[in-house]
Amino acid sequence: MAGRSEGLPLESLWQAAGPTADGVGIRGGPLPPPLAERFPGELTIDLQADRPTVLANFVTSLDGVVSMGTGERGTGGGDVSGFSEADRFMMALLRSLADVVVVGAGTVRAGRRHQWTARHIQPALAGAFAAWRTELRLPPQPTTIVVTASGNLDGTHAGLNAPDVPVIVVTTRAGAERLATLTLSPNVRVEVASDGAHVPIGTLIEVVRGTGARVALCEGGPHLFGELLRARAVDDLFLTVAPQMAGRDASVTRLSLVEGTSFGEGRGRWASLTSVRRAGDDLFLRYRFED
Repeated sequence: MAGRSEGLPLESLWQAAGPTADGVGIRGGPLPPPLAERFPGELTIDLQADRPTVLANFVTSLDGVVSMGTGERGTGGGDVSGFSEADRFMMALLRSLADVVVVGAGTVRAGRRHQWTARHIQPALAGAFAAWRTELRLPPQPTTIVVTASGNLDGTHAGLNAPDVPVIVVTTRAGAERLATLTLSPNVRVEVASDGAHVPIGTLIEVVRGTGARVALCEGGPHLFGELLRARAVDDLFLTVAPQMAGRDASVTRLSLVEGTSFGEGRGRWASLTSVRRAGDDLFLRYRFED
């Protein structure tokens, strides 16, 4: 199925009427012509008054699978999407609007050559994405924020070594001690968020806020996404539905298992559908979570 969505526009099938939130402003708007050919209309993000707006971008199979394996092997979404080019384009658009891209260490380890920038996944349109960020008065590249409790990272990873991409590794005290044994690029800064065994989501959000970010994009993995959901920290979910049935192998991770049942008193979070787009057989949904 690879290549099935190559070059196809993300045509709008439905858009909610009126404002979507009571924010203090928006980011985005009409896209530059080279990007508008692929994404007709506008893409806007509502900005919050007192904290960063948190977006999440995920791809799921028809039967709810968001990763194809346990551990690091299945944390990437390429196997789920069938390496859909349209899905990569949507990911690049969101990276272009974000101040920071937040990823878990498992996602980092799964893609040794990956960089969390629009130019990395859409090199032919790198100039158009750069021009849009300039128009929006954003830095040339979003900051990559890596969340790792253990500090188990490879200092030679491509995503940690692009000189023009700031990187913040948010970790525990023990993780920072492990990272101190590595030779990290000058663009990498280590932030200690906890003396315990985990990185608290509240502290992670404070690190994001400390960068001055107004828009943060979470690209997973599924466990980090689940923690953000449980903390009620996600504002918008961009969900690509890929046209495959992943099957019932016990190693897959399904969206319902990511979220779990521990929101408190058995309650989940309801969301409102705000837009539906399509590129070939791929469906692109956008949801806004209610407070």
